[in-house]
Order: sequence, then C-alpha cells, then structure tokens
Amino acid sequence: MRLGVVSDVHANRIALDAVLEAMPVVDLLVNAGDVVGYNPWPAECVAAVREAEIPAVMGNHDRAVARSGVVRFNRMANAGVEYAREQVPDEARSYLAGLPDQRTVADGRVRVVHGHPDDPNRYTYVDEFAPTMLDGEEVLITGHTHVQGHRTFDEGVVMNPGSVGQPRDGDPRAAYAVVDLGSDPPTVDERRVAYDVERVVEAVEAAGLPRRIGERLREGR
Repeated sequence: MRLGVVSDVHANRIALDAVLEAMPVVDLLVNAGDVVGYNPWPAECVAAVREAEIPAVMGNHDRAVARSGVVRFNRMANAGVEYAREQVPDEARSYLAGLPDQRTVADGRVRVVHGHPDDPNRYTYVDEFAPTMLDGEEVLITGHTHVQGHRTFDEGVVMNPGSVGQPRDGDPRAAYAVVDLGSDPPTVDERRVAYDVERVVEAVEAAGLPRRIGERLREGR
C-alpha cells in the first residue's frame, strides 16, 4: 500500500494543484493539517481537500478559522486567519471544526497528527523525532513545522512531509511525500515540485494580505 502525504497547504491553491498533479498513483492521500491560513485561497483549498476525500487532521490555523475569538499569532498569521474567516463559507468552517486532532488510517498502521501526539500545537522538528512518539503504529505522520524529513527507528517511522503551501526549510518548492507500507520497514520518498510562486505573490498583494506572506515563498522561509 502506498500513501500520498501532504500537510500545511495554507490556502496556497497554486502549490496544492502542482502537488496533486505531480502525485503518483497512490492508494490513499492523507493530510496532516492546516489547509487554511496565510495565503489567499482558503475556500478553494478546503473545497479541493473535501472533494478529493482526503482524510485530514486539524491544524492550529484550521482551529483558529473554525472558531471565533481572538487568536494569538503573529501579524501575518493573524491576517491570514481573519481573511479566511471572511472567505470560507459556513459549511467549510463546520468541516474544519469537525476535524480530529489525530486519526489512524491503513487499518491502524499509520497515525496522523499535526504537531506532536501529546500536543497538537507543539513544534516537533526532525532532530527531535523519537521512538517514544510511536504508539504501536508503523508510521507517525506529523506536520506544523513546515520542514520536510523523517527518521526510522526499530519501533517505526516518524515523518513530516513538509509544507505544500509555505515551506520553511530553504527550498521554495512545494513539499510532499510518498510512503510505501509494503516495505519492511516502511519507506518514505520525500518529494518537491516547483510551482508559480510569483502568481501567489501577486495574489497575496491583490487580496490585501501582508506582502511578506508572498515574499517569503521565494525564499522557502
């Protein structure tokens, strides 16, 4: 069984389209959270994930958009949340509100979280991955850091596919991964695909969002 893995789309429809087009044939696609936030296509990205019936977990930006009230993010993140609250229809906000903090797929062989199994808001970078994060599953999928990588232990694999819509590992290309559960241990193929970053930069400015949201995409930061 092969899984396609995405995370942290962050309302970047151009990057999401590029990833879905580049994705090889897989048995299942999964999403490790944060469909919305930052970029100017939150409604379109939620619709795309729902239409493709991609099992997803709730990211911190998904949670902020789904729920009313003040959010404690930086200026760029706050702007993205407020924009998404205006753009995302009620039905889509209900969908985001109903996403779980974690889920299992592939008959329990794979668990998907956003940040850390013990705390969905905790940033857990690749060098912090540990076998103690696993709880019987063969593969634990995380997101949140926007940094691609994985580690293989005797107990299983802990991985992050990187960010589709806002990479922060110095590579501006959209990130995703393919997991092969037919191998022992499972293997992770980390992939990147180029997309039209300048089109996103222009759309960010046209939407009235902070210019830095688009500019940082050029740097993968």
